[in-house]
Amino acid sequence: MELIIEGVSKQYKGNFYGLRDLSLTIHTGILGLLGPNGAGKSTLMRILSTITQPSTGRVTWNGIDIAHNPNALRQVLGYLPQDFGVYPHLNAVEFLEYLAAIRGLDSRTARKRIDELLHLVNLHEVRKKPLSAYSGGMRQRVGIAQALLNDPHLLIVDEPTVGLDPEERIRFRNLLVELSGDRIVILSTHIVSDIEATATDIAVIRQGQLVAHASPSSLLASATDKVWEWLMPSDTWAAYRNQLIISSTIQTNEGVRVRVIADTPPSAACTKVTPTLEDAYLYHISASRQEASI
Repeated sequence: MELIIEGVSKQYKGNFYGLRDLSLTIHTGILGLLGPNGAGKSTLMRILSTITQPSTGRVTWNGIDIAHNPNALRQVLGYLPQDFGVYPHLNAVEFLEYLAAIRGLDSRTARKRIDELLHLVNLHEVRKKPLSAYSGGMRQRVGIAQALLNDPHLLIVDEPTVGLDPEERIRFRNLLVELSGDRIVILSTHIVSDIEATATDIAVIRQGQLVAHASPSSLLASATDKVWEWLMPSDTWAAYRNQLIISSTIQTNEGVRVRVIADTPPSAACTKVTPTLEDAYLYHISASRQEASI
């Protein structure tokens, strides 16, 4: 399986670009699509799910241009949008049966598939409860179940863990890993820990442009010798906090322990530390921002 994005741009009114000349090749596994809010992630997800078309460029699924033949992808596509709505008065079985009918699944196949999916997402015991009684995490699991009704080869999930508590977030991430063995999963998020726990490949975008595309280990390696730890007095911290690229701060009795992203140490008091994925992400985002300002 291969999904290729070639020079895709999306232009809106007022000469605003949601995406600009973005190219990416995606294979089996989990691609973590990482970027700040407004980076163009949801625009790309809508193009890949054939909801909208690019202004320029093209997307091919196993060599087929999805703009010319969208059904080639729609037949094997599962999509969980960022704003996934449910019918609150239906229970999980009724809701999934309704969606299965819309997608053309025959009733016998649908019933068997729905039973399998409710076990998979750990909702079988509460399948008869109205969806209005479900927690946010439970509704997200219904969302992933509906995305899997047709046993898709391409599964797209857009900001799936926003608003979930830590336990639900971990459960959802584990489920995505289980699903990724024989399909392409695209996980779009701005939460670095979700990517770190799941992705086999990472693409970082900012302002509609691809900033980096690499494996997690390669992305981490790119930030080697770029991360510093600095313990500074609390009164000094206020003067520096708007001048530095900071990935974390910890208040201690001795002062503020700061993690700084920089090509060179901002002070002789800094100590080089091993980068985390969040450090690497901030390094590439900040480098892109600096290039754009030149």
